[in-house]
Amino acid sequence: MMKKLHFTGIGGAGMAPLAELSLANGFTVSGSDMENSAKCHRLHSLGAKISIGHRQENLPEDAAMLIYSSAVPENNPERVKARALNIPELRRGEYLAHLAANYRRVVAVTGTHGKSSITALLAKILQHCGKEPGFMIGAEVAGMANCAAGNGDIFVTEADESDGTHTKLKNFLAVIPNIEDDHEWSLGGKEVLENNFRLTAKNSQQIIFYASENCDRLLKDHPQAVRLSDMPGKLGGLRGFQAANAYIAIQTAVLLGCDEKSATDAAMEYPQVARRMTIHCDRPGLTVIEDYAHHPTEVRAAIELLRATYRGCHLRILFQPHRFARLEKYFAEFVTELSNADSIYIAPVFAAWSESGKVDSAMLAKAVNGIAVSGSFEHWAEEVVKDLPPDTVIAILGAGDINKVIPLLVRQFADKR
Repeated sequence: MMKKLHFTGIGGAGMAPLAELSLANGFTVSGSDMENSAKCHRLHSLGAKISIGHRQENLPEDAAMLIYSSAVPENNPERVKARALNIPELRRGEYLAHLAANYRRVVAVTGTHGKSSITALLAKILQHCGKEPGFMIGAEVAGMANCAAGNGDIFVTEADESDGTHTKLKNFLAVIPNIEDDHEWSLGGKEVLENNFRLTAKNSQQIIFYASENCDRLLKDHPQAVRLSDMPGKLGGLRGFQAANAYIAIQTAVLLGCDEKSATDAAMEYPQVARRMTIHCDRPGLTVIEDYAHHPTEVRAAIELLRATYRGCHLRILFQPHRFARLEKYFAEFVTELSNADSIYIAPVFAAWSESGKVDSAMLAKAVNGIAVSGSFEHWAEEVVKDLPPDTVIAILGAGDINKVIPLLVRQFADKR
């Protein structure tokens, strides 16, 4: 009998590709989400039964398993019904490990920054080199799917450290470009976070990582470790963190049997991952670029790349802090990094599980001599396009819903012309 799986939060960035891979592997899939979306429409077209809104009746009573994202609470009605019916519940990352076990060689891309881009790069390289990988990318990628079943040999996947589920995978190879103390508040402290990375390494036959204080300290004792001592600032036409992401993807592909020149050629066609240095407008006088940067290290890397790419332009940033806990922990670092822009606008905090904190967006705006925007997305856009200097680059930075302002901002600029 075909196994039935139910996904609560099926439209999420990490959940939708898991549901799609499950369909490709012959499972019957149902799921629910609070909003209809392109991902839900795609899954429906592939044969999934999709419900909008979370209700007990959405969960089939003969489901073999309920998979949920870490953002779905215990009192969710579908999870409540699952427990009443003794249907096993698995977090997204736990089910990912369950699915990945069907492949001969699992390649887990984890770490604090760059997971989506490196996973996309590696999948693209392996496809170019004829390896037919299975893969799962937690973001949309222009010109390629964000998941594929592959031929059963290599499976490349992001592995999320924020909920600790990266420790559940049994890897042929783990790619760990960096380790910082982000997400420690959701795991129970820095020691838990670091021990999770140690365990991920222990669960991997091989690892590859960039040299850094944290990576060296936590990973140096692995018996099959490739330590990349030099992080390139430039690789072909790539610069900054994009060059670094490409280089570690290339070296990983070599470990998986690819020719280095072929891997490098493929990497030079850098895949456009959604919300990662994405150009939304490139008109005379204005360029609008979006990046997912929501940690001080990512903000610094984004600004450095923008400065190197758009020399002489006025750099205006609209930044949305992501989570009050992160803003509080890294407040001073955000001030330092954001102050490297020419003009700064700060949006309200994207709360993500906590509705208030000791510091807020207004305090950050004051500390960077910037402007705090509030109200509707339309109002944010109106404020940001005021008094634009010639040759301005507007960078939209953040991991929340700030992307909703982008079409409004571009339209505001067009209306003022």
